[in-house]
Amino acid sequence: MIDQTAALYRDLDRILVTKEEIAEAVRRLGRRITEDYAGKAPVLLGILKGAIVFYSDLMRAIDLPVTSEFMAVSSYGSATKTSGVVQIRKDLDHDITGKDLIIVEDIVDSGVTLNYLKGHLANRGAASIRIATLLDKPGRRRVDLKTDYVCFEIPDAFVVGYGLDYDEKYRNLPDIGVLAPRVYQKD
Repeated sequence: MIDQTAALYRDLDRILVTKEEIAEAVRRLGRRITEDYAGKAPVLLGILKGAIVFYSDLMRAIDLPVTSEFMAVSSYGSATKTSGVVQIRKDLDHDITGKDLIIVEDIVDSGVTLNYLKGHLANRGAASIRIATLLDKPGRRRVDLKTDYVCFEIPDAFVVGYGLDYDEKYRNLPDIGVLAPRVYQKD
């Protein structure tokens, strides 16, 4: 486990959510999904790459026969703000017609990407679509998008860790921290 004195932690202004708080929130969310989908076998759709850590922990916290799917979708690139243009970089491997889908995302910010994705998946015949997110920033929403399962609602800050990155770095931090602006702001 990475020590909080490690070099990666020096780029943080502060820790926003500890690994212990994350673990408890994921366990609670897993129990809730297990209750909500009792008797069903939902498809967990992980959005790569950011959701991979949350996805892995959440999947193990759900006591149901779930199946796994992944998509890579982007509207950010290496920027800190969405471009508004959604690109599917990796599509589903299996047909989702008639399936109950739970989209597992690391963070919902503007909502542009997930709003697009939800419509796209509905057109492909999913029976139901819900969104499970580790972090939600409802104050940044640019579209009318409802999140169904949320671990933490957070303020408008640029966060990294537990799968979330800046320019492909910091995903391996076990806590979620606010990245120091000096790291991503260009003079």
